[in-house]
Amino acid sequence: FSYSQHEKLTPGVIYLGHIPRGLFEPQLQEYFSQFGTVTRLRISRSKKTGNSKGYGFVEFESDEVAKIVADTMNNYLFCERLLKCEFMPPEKVHENLFRGSEKSFRKPSHPAVKRYNKKRTPQEKTRMTERLLKNEKRLRKRLAEKGIDYDFPGFAAQMPQKKKNVSDSNLNVSVDSQAPTPACTPTTLERRKSQTAESDEEEITIKLPPASVKSTAPKTKKTVKLQKKLKPKKPK
Repeated sequence: FSYSQHEKLTPGVIYLGHIPRGLFEPQLQEYFSQFGTVTRLRISRSKKTGNSKGYGFVEFESDEVAKIVADTMNNYLFCERLLKCEFMPPEKVHENLFRGSEKSFRKPSHPAVKRYNKKRTPQEKTRMTERLLKNEKRLRKRLAEKGIDYDFPGFAAQMPQKKKNVSDSNLNVSVDSQAPTPACTPTTLERRKSQTAESDEEEITIKLPPASVKSTAPKTKKTVKLQKKLKPKKPK
């Protein structure tokens, strides 16, 4: 397209949707320059990850060129995707639509996913837990002020409960054999373990009878039997 130098051109903007993956500002600038002069171009990107959202805006030097591109490239199969091109009326083009498009894009150095999945120190975990519990307490207070009777477990129910310390006095209590069988609670189990440990430490001694008693006992039985056999019978 050729225009006279004195004729003032009105810029035109097109909306470009279904942009294929792998196509960014330099590739689109080179491709659409075959239709005419591209003054500005912007691809919508995620502020968290820096990836393309799949749509953008292209401004041509002339609105007539923009209308021709919109008619030609709409539903055009490009890299296995159907492009969507629409001409945008001047009244619908926001003044800050191409704000920052002249700067080269830099991927965020700290994406949200990287910040979320990073390894936290115990101090950071403690601060995060305190912040969550504080916000939950504030929410419960606001519900109570508005007269809403609603209870939910929340983060407080997920917190690990602190174990109660068992005093030494409870461990030294003796168990009576005549008393009823106590319930199998952790305290009684620990008490039984301590008692078995104490009983294992005591030495068990077995007293054996002297050797003289062992030798005499069988001899006496044999002598009694012999005496009965050798004893003469009385006449009738």
